Amino acid sequence: MNDTASLYLNDLLGTPAGSFESRLAISLLILFLSIVIATIVDFLFKRVFLFYASRTKLEFDDLIVGVLRKPLYLTVIIIGMFLSLHYTDLTTTYIVILDDIGLTLLCVIWVITLIKINKILFEKVFPHLTHKTETQIDDELLPLLKGIANIALIFIGALAVLNLIWNINVTPLFASAGIAGIAVAFAAQDSIAQLFGGISIYFDQPFKRGDRIELDSGEVGIVHEVGIRSTRIMNLYNNMIIIPNKIIANSKIINYTSPQSNMLVKMTMGVAYGSDVEKVRSVFYDIIKSNDLVLKYPEPSVRFNEYGDSSLDFGLYMWIKSPSDRIRLIDMINSRIAEEFEKEGIEIPFPTRTLYIKNQEESIPK
Repeated sequence: MNDTASLYLNDLLGTPAGSFESRLAISLLILFLSIVIATIVDFLFKRVFLFYASRTKLEFDDLIVGVLRKPLYLTVIIIGMFLSLHYTDLTTTYIVILDDIGLTLLCVIWVITLIKINKILFEKVFPHLTHKTETQIDDELLPLLKGIANIALIFIGALAVLNLIWNINVTPLFASAGIAGIAVAFAAQDSIAQLFGGISIYFDQPFKRGDRIELDSGEVGIVHEVGIRSTRIMNLYNNMIIIPNKIIANSKIINYTSPQSNMLVKMTMGVAYGSDVEKVRSVFYDIIKSNDLVLKYPEPSVRFNEYGDSSLDFGLYMWIKSPSDRIRLIDMINSRIAEEFEKEGIEIPFPTRTLYIKNQEESIPK
């Protein structure tokens, strides 16, 4: 409070300037004004901000306003209380110490407040965003990121209190933390590799839940879940394969579903030498075009590919809507081929070899 205000207050109270009574009156006035301002702030939050927040469709704004209400009230009270101490008979040393205590108390209050807001964001806001994605990893990352954010808030708050308020050198603490961090990194390098593998899968998105994929190690199946440390794939035998993300991140992946689920199925079928090529081609066309699983576009095709060791080899090329139809299609096509070939008299040859043995008697000179 400036000197002019002090003079007016002294005249009002009838106390001499600089006297104990004058300083006490100013101190009590500051404390009283801080209570009044804090009450006004609390009233605004209770009657105005909470009212308008409750009228929105969002839930988190009501919670955030409710969380901010008490810390703001306490902040005004604490500031007023410690300012009032400057007009008491306390020495400068004690006032400086009390000011530092007040600032420390404010830091603690606001770190706790920010942690509560962080909890609201990670439990009420971010889950609604992650549920819209196809991957599970972002849902699983939320608790981890929430913990990291809380640790960061506590660390920054502690750093501010120690270094900025109490003037404590924190450099040795950083050095110790660095050494401890290196030790932890070495001890948990496998877990860290799995974590970063999961994060790379999340951002790169080579596949999503429900995609049919094949790894270069031979595992084939439908992606069931992408987690922080591992990916779960349901194979064709309905068995769950759990693969560490570190392996998947370093593997070549064939995604049969992306960017579209249509899949080309190739079948090779041989007929006996001497068969009518055009007749065989016509039978193949009738079989594949009449199958409901085969798409009309792109059109299916039949190709006479090569002369095999024991057969004339044809290739049947068909597009299907989903990779899950492949096994059923092959069964249906093979069954129809057996039926139609028997009806049309087309022979499916067995592997055969013809050996010519030269007469040894003719080869011996007389």
